[in-house]
Amino acid sequence: MSKQLNLLELHLTNFKGIRNFDLVANGEDINVYGDNEAGKTTIFDAFVWLLFNKDSRNKKDFEIKTLVNGKPLNKLNHEVEAKFLVDGAELSLKKVYKEKWTKKRSNPTPDFTGHTTDYFIDGVPSKKKDFTDKVASIVDEDIFKLLTNPSYFNEQLHWKDRRNLLLEIAGDVTDEDVIASNKDLEELADILSGRSIEDHRKVIAAKRKEINQELDRIPVRIDEINRNLPDVNELNKEDINRQLEDINSQIEAKQQRINDIRNGSEVNNIRKQISDIDLKINNVKNEHENDGKQELYKLQSRLQEEQSNLNILKSKVDSQQQRKDMNERNIKDLQTQMQDLREQWNEQNDKQFDHESSCTCPTCKQELPEEQIEEAKANFNRNKSELLEKINQKGQDLKTKVEAIQQDNESIEKEIAKLNSQIDEKKKSISSLEAKKDNLDSNVKPLSENVTYQQLMNDRQALEQKIEEIEKSVEVSVQQVQEEISALKEKQSALQIDLSKVEQSEQSLKRIGELENQEQELSKEFEQLEKELYLTEEFIRTKVNLLEEKINNKFQYARFNLFKKYNNGGLEEICETTYKGVPYSGGLNNAAQINVGLDIINTLSKHYGVEVPIFVDNAESVTKLIDIDSQLISLVVSENDKQLRIENNAKAEVA
Repeated sequence: MSKQLNLLELHLTNFKGIRNFDLVANGEDINVYGDNEAGKTTIFDAFVWLLFNKDSRNKKDFEIKTLVNGKPLNKLNHEVEAKFLVDGAELSLKKVYKEKWTKKRSNPTPDFTGHTTDYFIDGVPSKKKDFTDKVASIVDEDIFKLLTNPSYFNEQLHWKDRRNLLLEIAGDVTDEDVIASNKDLEELADILSGRSIEDHRKVIAAKRKEINQELDRIPVRIDEINRNLPDVNELNKEDINRQLEDINSQIEAKQQRINDIRNGSEVNNIRKQISDIDLKINNVKNEHENDGKQELYKLQSRLQEEQSNLNILKSKVDSQQQRKDMNERNIKDLQTQMQDLREQWNEQNDKQFDHESSCTCPTCKQELPEEQIEEAKANFNRNKSELLEKINQKGQDLKTKVEAIQQDNESIEKEIAKLNSQIDEKKKSISSLEAKKDNLDSNVKPLSENVTYQQLMNDRQALEQKIEEIEKSVEVSVQQVQEEISALKEKQSALQIDLSKVEQSEQSLKRIGELENQEQELSKEFEQLEKELYLTEEFIRTKVNLLEEKINNKFQYARFNLFKKYNNGGLEEICETTYKGVPYSGGLNNAAQINVGLDIINTLSKHYGVEVPIFVDNAESVTKLIDIDSQLISLVVSENDKQLRIENNAKAEVA
């Protein structure tokens, strides 16, 4: 059973220029007559503002105050109150929009500080949330706008939302159903691979765009490569390589010839003599060093050995001294323990048998028998004697340890004295060796004063000068060969340039072939995409034909086109309402638009299970409204009615 909302009364106070107005409908269909700007649409605005804080055109930011010369009147409350019949139960809703004036301490005149809105449910003040929740419990705002305004679906709702709503009403068909209904679509299931039609069309569009861009770029690249191709018509790669090999062989032969000129036999003999002299010079150096420094090396070795021995002796002294210091600390510690034992011995020795505490029964406090007293006294003396003996024995043990450590220290002192004596001897030996070393250093002569060395160096210099004179005589021949090599290298560079041109041309032609193959592959891929695109369009056409029939069967007058065909066979998804073949937005008169809107509301009301009051603006253009179950409030333009006038539909016909 549908939920039914009927308007019983609507009261406006200072709302958009209407000072006071009472609309009494009693849940029935009524006509509201009035001249242009008399306030008919304001009634609809007030009704929507009360429920959803917007006007009849779904605008939230609109002026509801009464204006005089374009400025709002201040300190007026703007009120809208309505009484409804909701499934047979009355409900009163009221909103009061008012200015907020605040008086500050420093200013006796109150200042305007904003607006407030008060909410009432059945006359009881309510919070905004409670008010909103109450309205929402009756009807959802988006659904209400669809059901109360015949033009809302076609004029304010986006076409995609209209289309989705129609699919929701009629019930969608599955992709499998569409493919099964058209044998031309059999291969589409494999092409989609689980994707939706819409997603696959996006993939196709992206790939087509990418391929088109690449196809546009390939000819440009090929043209650029062709324009940069070097002229190689008269060049042969194999011939160039043969010429380069021949020139390289000639250059190598001439380089060897230069080496032969510069490395003549006379120069080689002289260089051999120089090598022999260098060997003799090295021998003189070694002999000089051995004669003058052998003794010095021996002294240096002995000096290092004696210094090492001295360091070892010093280390031993340090080790013995550390051992002695540790013994001294142990002796002090043992002597402290011995003193503690003496004090313990004296303390225990001074203790006497206590007759009163030891000879009285701890329970009854009576004196013990004589034999028990004697036994207690004997036990006391025995324990005391044993304790004193233990203390004395510990003291003797500690004394023995102290004496042993003291004897060890005496031995250590003797060892340290012996080591210090050895250290003094080592120091004397080191001083003697250092003196001998200094004396020997001062008597060693430099190598440059050696007569044999001087003669050998003079001979070597003479041979070097002779080589230089020989090389000058052959330089002319070498220069001539180098000129021949330079001429060959110029030919070599020219051939290498030609070879680079040929190789560049080969690479460019290879790249052109790759681009042409790529162009063919892309063209094939584009053709496949075109085929897939056609299949998706055929799918949409098939699906739309199925859907349009289902959807149109839900309406009495309204019909819907869900796609637009192009001459090239393409499709564009749309949602266009028509009546008798005339598009709603393209030539349909106002009366037909209103009746089509009412027809849509009839279907939507059944779909949502809700009936709400319908406001029909410009109702004067309609000779006869179609039958509808919801309450109708017709807003009729009447030039003679300067003030709003209300009549029950049963008593008056629309003018």
